Amino acid sequence: MNQQQQIELADAFIRQLESKEKHYSMADTVEDASLENAYLVQDAFIDIMLSRGEQIVGWKVALTSKAMQEFCGVDHPLSGAIFRSRVDESPSQVSLNAHRHLGLECEIAVRVGKDLEPGAQPHTKESVIDAVDTCYPAFELIEDRDADYDALNPFDSVSENAWNAGVVLGASIGNWKELDLVETPTVLEVNGEVLGSGRTGDALGHPFEAVAWLANHLNSRNRSLRAGEFVMTGSTVITYFPAAGDQVNFVAGTNAPVTLACS
Repeated sequence: MNQQQQIELADAFIRQLESKEKHYSMADTVEDASLENAYLVQDAFIDIMLSRGEQIVGWKVALTSKAMQEFCGVDHPLSGAIFRSRVDESPSQVSLNAHRHLGLECEIAVRVGKDLEPGAQPHTKESVIDAVDTCYPAFELIEDRDADYDALNPFDSVSENAWNAGVVLGASIGNWKELDLVETPTVLEVNGEVLGSGRTGDALGHPFEAVAWLANHLNSRNRSLRAGEFVMTGSTVITYFPAAGDQVNFVAGTNAPVTLACS
């Protein structure tokens, strides 16, 4: 896939997003729908967004469960960039009319305090601990544009920036070093009722595993996770597709909830 093709696919994705067009597979339009080519399209998308004045402030890790990886035909997670204009703090609100089909995922966000550059050995859960600045409970907003999940191709997920449509960050978890980031319960509440639950380790076993995977993945693409950036480490509760009027809370342990009002 040449550079012009990468740019054309990235432009097409942006037009589809802006017009809220129903999802269709771009994998069917290319000769080689490999993940390598998909990340080249994602890079072109990132370049376009940066040229519009955006700034990368974080990254997301997608497909953090073996079940979802098998469903999508891969054996590892996928990644996408998060831009400054798409990040808000709790309490927040979102208009569903601004999206075609918005989903919410309940995650632990991890901010790093130093660059994670390539080293003599790959980054690991243990080696990234010293780089962690803080953790947050967070919502990730995803836009699937009414995609047919049974026909989903990982090429689409990657080239479409892993469907990130925004992030709502909760309050920083001050005692994250003492928190059990494997077994701490996570709860999704909608209009005061519990609709889903899990634990902080449901995504890759531990949030820092996602940080290490992302750091190694970015290094393989001649990028690095930079000081001040955060990582959305994967959903700990089933994805929820809100309706207008919903008041949605995500709680991790005894920490303050992340709150999102949907209109």
